[in-house]
Amino acid sequence: MDYLKEEFSRNKSVYGKILKEIIKHDHIVVFRHIMPDFDALGCQFGLETWLKDNFPNKEIRTVGDNHVEFSGKLFPNVNKVTDKYLDEPFLAIVLDVGDIKRIADPRFQKADCVIKIDHHPFTDNIAQIAITETEKSSCAEIVAGMLIFLTKKKYKLSAKAARYLYIGIVGDNGRFLYNSTSPFTFNVAAELANTGLNLTKIYEEMYTKTIKDLDFIKYVISNYKLSKHGVCYYTLTDKQEKELGITCDEGKMNVNFFSNYEGINIWCSISEDVTEPCYRVSLRSRNYRIDKVANQFKGGGHEQAAGCQIADLTELPKLIEALDKVVINKEK
Repeated sequence: MDYLKEEFSRNKSVYGKILKEIIKHDHIVVFRHIMPDFDALGCQFGLETWLKDNFPNKEIRTVGDNHVEFSGKLFPNVNKVTDKYLDEPFLAIVLDVGDIKRIADPRFQKADCVIKIDHHPFTDNIAQIAITETEKSSCAEIVAGMLIFLTKKKYKLSAKAARYLYIGIVGDNGRFLYNSTSPFTFNVAAELANTGLNLTKIYEEMYTKTIKDLDFIKYVISNYKLSKHGVCYYTLTDKQEKELGITCDEGKMNVNFFSNYEGINIWCSISEDVTEPCYRVSLRSRNYRIDKVANQFKGGGHEQAAGCQIADLTELPKLIEALDKVVINKEK
C-alpha cells in the first residue's frame, strides 16, 4: 500500500488551504509549546527552513523559549520578536500543542490567521485551519508529510529542513520504538533520509552524553523507587538539581532509562520547578494508558507519553496510587 499517497489524498484539501495562507502573508511566525522537546523544535525549525527555502522574500520568524541543551547545538536559537513586528498583519502557525495555556508565546492571538498542526488530543479551538492527528507519532511527522506533498507538487525540501524534521520524529517516537510508529512514519522518514541525511551523525548529535550526564544517571540508578505494581520513578528537588548541575527541564531527560526492564510497567520523573512552584512530572509506559491520570493532575498528553504536575511531594503518593490502579485495572 502507498501510505503516503493515501495520506496525501485525505489531506489534500487542507494542505491547499495552508499553502494559500502561506502565499498570501508576507510575515509568518511559527509558534510551539513551552519547555520544548525534540519534536517541538524539530517541526518548528523544519517548517521555518522550508518556508525560507521556498519563499525567500517573506519574513519568517520563530518564537518561544530556548531549550537549555538543544538550542544553539541541535537547533538555532529562536528569534526575538518585538510587539511592533506583530502589529503588522501576520500568519501564525502553531505546532505541537493542543492546550492554549502551553503555547510558548501568547501573541499568536494577534495574527489575522492562525493555522494549527498537532498530534495531541484537541482541547482549545484557536485556529481557522487545523490538522489534528492524534494517531501520529510526532507533530514533525505531520509537518514533514505535508511538506513532502508540497515538494512533490512544486517546492523543494532541503537536507537542512529534513534534518530538523527527522530529529523531531525520532526524538518523539523513541527512534521508532513506540506504538504510534506506523508504516506512514517509516515512509516519511525514508523521504527525509533521501535528501542526503547522515543518520549516524544525527544520532550522535542527539544522544552523545557528557560526564555530567553520567553523574545524573548514577543518581537515578541510586535513588529510583519501584511500586508494588511496577511504577518506577525518581524525584529531584531543586537542591538536588543544583547539585547535579541540571535544570528542572533537564530532570526528565532520563525518564526513559527504565523503559526496557521487565517488571516496570510505567516510569516517571518528578522534578521541582521553583518558578511555578510545583513538581513537573513526565509519564511514560509501554502497554498502559496514562493520559487519564495526567489529566487528573493538571496535565495531559498521549496514551503512553504524558506530563502533569503536583504541588509538592506530599501529593506524590496519590499520583503513584493512581498509576498503580491503571496497572491493576488492566490486569483484572
